[in-house]
Formats: sequence, C-alpha cells, structure tokens
Amino acid sequence: MKLPIYMDHQATTPLDPRVLDAMMPYLTHEFGNAASRNHSWGWHAEQAVDLARQQLADVLNCTPDEVVFTSGATESDNMAVKGIAWAYQDKGNHIITTQTEHKAILDTCKVLEKQGFQVTYLPVDRYGMVSPEDVHDAITDQTILISVIWANNEIGTLNPIAEIGSIAQEAGVLFHTDGVQAFAKYDSDVDRLNVDLMSISGHKIYGPKGVGALYVRKKRPRIKLTPLMDGGGHEKKMRSGTLNVPGIVGLGKAASIYLMERDAEHERVGGLRDRLHERITTDLDFVYLNGHPTERLYSNLNLSFEFVEGESLLMGMKNVGLSSGSACTSASLESSYVLVATGIDEGLAHTSIRFGLGRGNTAEEVEFTADHIVATVKRLRELSPLYEMKLQGIDISKIEWAEDAHH
Repeated sequence: MKLPIYMDHQATTPLDPRVLDAMMPYLTHEFGNAASRNHSWGWHAEQAVDLARQQLADVLNCTPDEVVFTSGATESDNMAVKGIAWAYQDKGNHIITTQTEHKAILDTCKVLEKQGFQVTYLPVDRYGMVSPEDVHDAITDQTILISVIWANNEIGTLNPIAEIGSIAQEAGVLFHTDGVQAFAKYDSDVDRLNVDLMSISGHKIYGPKGVGALYVRKKRPRIKLTPLMDGGGHEKKMRSGTLNVPGIVGLGKAASIYLMERDAEHERVGGLRDRLHERITTDLDFVYLNGHPTERLYSNLNLSFEFVEGESLLMGMKNVGLSSGSACTSASLESSYVLVATGIDEGLAHTSIRFGLGRGNTAEEVEFTADHIVATVKRLRELSPLYEMKLQGIDISKIEWAEDAHH
C-alpha cells in the first residue's frame, strides 16, 4: 500500500489512465482547432469533439446538439442561471434555489439580486434535503427558474430531482440542476429526471480539469440562453471561445466509462464507504453522520467527531488526504453553511470531516484510514477536558462558563 492515501474524491478525482490515452493524440500530433474547416487537422479535431458530444448525450439520453461545452461546472452554473434570467426577464424576475447550493449558484444569485431579480433560498431538512412541497409553494407567477443541486458536495445528500422537475414542468417553470457530483454516477436520463438544464464537470468523474458541459433542452420546451461571452459564436452561439479539444475528448471518454462500469463501481465503492463508517463508529463514541442516511452519494461519508476540532483532526491525519468540507471554501475557518443549514449545532459543525472514496481506493486503504482516524481522535480527545467531563456524566450544556458569569 502506498502512502499517502487519497480520499477526497468529492474535491477532485485523478485522471483515469484510459481517459489520458484517449486525450494523448489531441495533446500531441492532433492539435487542430475544431473550428478550422479547411484542413484535416481541423476536421479531426471536430470529429473528436463530435464523438465526445455523442458520449455525453448517451449518458444524458439527449441529442448531441443539446450538449454545450464549457470550461467547467462554475461556468455551466453561471451560464444556466444568468443565461436564463437575462433571456426570460420579460416573463418574470423570480428564481428559486436552496440554501445548500454550491457557491457557483449562490454567488451567481447574489449578483442577479443586485440586478433586480428576486431569489428565494429554500431551507433544507436535517438531512440537507429540500422539500418538493416547499418548491411548489415558492412558485409565483414571476418565477422563471428553479435551480436545485442534485447531490450536495459536502454531505452527499441526493435531492428528489425528478419530483421537483415534475413540479416545475406542471408550473411551466424551467428547471436547472447542478449535477456535478451525481452526473454519470447515477442514471442521468434528463427526461426521467425532468430537467431542462444540467451542469457537468470533467474532473469529478476521472476526466480532466478545466472542462465541463451544460445540457440545454432543445424540445418541449426549446430553451433560450443569453450568452455570458461574446466572440466567435462557438457552440451554436451559446459559448464563444476556442474549444478545449483534449479536455472535451477526456470528458466524453470519462462519461462513457461510467456508462459501462457504473453499477459495479457503485457496489464496490459503496461497500468500502460503509465498511469505513462501520469501523469508525464501532471503535469511537460521539460520532455523528451528516447528510441523509440512505439518499446519499455512495462515495460520500461526512462525520462529526464531537470534542475534536476538525482542522486539528486533519492536521493529525498526514497520511490520508481528506477535507473538512467543500474544497472551494476549505480556506475559510467559518462553519460550513451546508451543515449549519441542516440545523446542526455550530460547535459540532466545526468537528466535521468529509471522506470522499473513489475508484482507486482499496479495502486495505480503508482499514488503514479507519485505524489512523480512530487513533488520532482518541489521542486528541485525551487532551479535551470537555470529553472527560462528558464521560463523568456532567451535562456540558448546563455549565456556566466564566464569560457568562459576568452577566
């Protein structure tokens, strides 16, 4: 077994060697611009992009011309939310989303609020799941878009996307989902899910970084998007910019591998995740699962270790690559807004660790990680007077601390 062990696959995944093999010709001798129509280099590049578009369409069960390539999921999210808001503002100015979206959606909505749009941020339940009834009740005659994340990137909770999509359809409101964590790993048939737009990222599915896509429905209804950028009119005038041909080839290949291996990977990685959870909770007390117990990404395990500060735990786990939450906000010491939205105590939110298991992890690595985390938590708790008091049966919530005594 090689150390350190990587177990942060919700942040990013390593490139699958089969994906790299598919990309190599386009990083070397097949260097053409897919927009060049006058020579074989351009034709070959265009053919490669067409194949990748078809590979994504096969996973989404859509037509290839409904796939728009982007630089990644953040651009796809921006393109969907701003593009719809600007294109449909004559029909209304109201957008519905949730409090636990990725920042690529939340910050985009904040920008739109400054432009006069109204945004409803729906709460979630204790498992981080949004209620379809709440979505239904939030719709007004001004609502033009609903955007709900499919699988949360921190706690892995899967939202009832098909049900929410059905509500949106009945109300005649467009429905977007940030599908980054769940796309290809679960049945991504856009008709079954009732979605009109879905954001996709390459590096979450063992493809390259810096490439993504947006599914944009063309029939029933045909969707208009105001482009974010002006330029050469690439991607049917929706996304100008020279296509990242090697990246697009890699994204298509990565998606097609999932189509073949999805069920087997689900079973194997899900089994490893469950084994890790079992080992940790058998050997440690006061450990709490964040996210839904069953409606959760099969690769995700988000745990709070009471009496152990999450960052201290990470510092003590040098041989395992983990995170305390979203990679995009891991530089911040604030509590996770996702965990806070689930109603978890803020102190407990600071003790959370996200395990993201993946294709390369083995049973041996899971056993090593479990041993390592159990030993580290026990060592840190030996330093915790609160843990000692808890073991002595003292109700910590009723302790009057010195600062409070002055009031």
